[in-house]
Amino acid sequence: MATLSSTPYIVFPVLLFLLLLSIFFLSPINQNPDLRFHPSSSSTPNHSQTKHQTPEASSFLGNVSTHGVPSTSTTTVAKMSPLERIEGGLARARAAIREAVRSSNYTSQKKENFIPRGAVYRNPYAFHQSYIEMEKRFKIWSYKEGDQPLVHGGPKNSIYGIEGQFMDEMESGNSHFMAGHPDEAHVFYIPISVTRIAHYIYSPPVDYSGHMLQRLVTDYIYVVSDKYPYWNRSNGADHFLVSCHDWVRTVLCNANTSERFQPIRDISLPEVNIPKGKLGPPHLDKPPNQRHILAFFAGRESGYMRTLLFRSWKENDDEVQVYEHLPSNRGYAKSMGDSKFCLCPSGWEVASPRVVEAIAAGCVPVIICDYYVLPFSEVLDWSKFSINITSDKIPEIKKILKAVPNKRYLRMQKRVKQVQRHFVINRPAQPYDMLHMILHSVWLRRLNVRLRS
Repeated sequence: MATLSSTPYIVFPVLLFLLLLSIFFLSPINQNPDLRFHPSSSSTPNHSQTKHQTPEASSFLGNVSTHGVPSTSTTTVAKMSPLERIEGGLARARAAIREAVRSSNYTSQKKENFIPRGAVYRNPYAFHQSYIEMEKRFKIWSYKEGDQPLVHGGPKNSIYGIEGQFMDEMESGNSHFMAGHPDEAHVFYIPISVTRIAHYIYSPPVDYSGHMLQRLVTDYIYVVSDKYPYWNRSNGADHFLVSCHDWVRTVLCNANTSERFQPIRDISLPEVNIPKGKLGPPHLDKPPNQRHILAFFAGRESGYMRTLLFRSWKENDDEVQVYEHLPSNRGYAKSMGDSKFCLCPSGWEVASPRVVEAIAAGCVPVIICDYYVLPFSEVLDWSKFSINITSDKIPEIKKILKAVPNKRYLRMQKRVKQVQRHFVINRPAQPYDMLHMILHSVWLRRLNVRLRS
């Protein structure tokens, strides 16, 4: 049986595609064509219409019918294999979601403390029922094999902290989504930390080949596929790993469609700069009429997009305030809280923690990026609470933002506050918070897969 190798591997730092074996929901023969995501058809004016690829949840179950839903009689269930029971439950979940869309209502066995409604959701009825079904049914098995620091542990703070927070939540024993036995699991979590791999094994870099990361991950796959039947029965279609590093594809922050990110399969993970001793940026609640700055950004010049931003706006405008180094008498979070719009340009990667920081500050995010699939965009309609600006429009930022009618800005700012609950990290995780929204994104893609026993 293969074992985890301890040889120091050096990895290519911009590896775009981590093996067919480590990709979430890869096998096309297992995908259900009736549940595919469709491009957004929103008619809301947007300054980035060609390079943002957004999966839309309003039609992710649009073609599902109740035909063929398995019987739930005691005799039938007793004769089912574990996988058949799982697939039968998923079929009933699809049917329930389809009915919620048809009836504009929901069905739940318990009191719902939060009911998602409003324009921020692509289809609030589909999302709500899907979440209800997830809470009722969804089970995850985290493989136990391997040792820290590369497996079963990840960073919980700083720019890649969401990777470790998710892993710790899954393995803390506090999550009701964790399966008691792998036969009960809908999906299988591979608890590898790519950030820890980069820190402990690949630093300092002496070789930019991607072969060693490939070997490390496949070593782990060999271990679990030799020991258990689950990888082989689906060719890995129901397996996933989570990383905020840009070296992998599955659930990740760097959701760049120009680098083979595929929204129907991969999942965009919010990037959060988590301070030590905290779980995210501060939440500010300054009303719109007290926000005297039109637009704000402060950060290093990293990447082409920020170079363009600094070339046009660095410290040369009172209304569009752009800094590489914030003056000592200015606070970063307070400046975001004083702003109507917060500029969120991509750096070396398409994702930026400023998106989550802006939402926490009650500031309307201005996404300045090409090819970025925004987090939870299969559920959230980002055009209702953010502005998208492509690289060629950077010199026109002030003109674009000042052209936004005040009535529209107030609606967008109110919607930013509405979505804040989805971008908060709680430990233990709470319904509809960031960690549960990540799980919901995984759940949706599992609904897109049908496995045969």
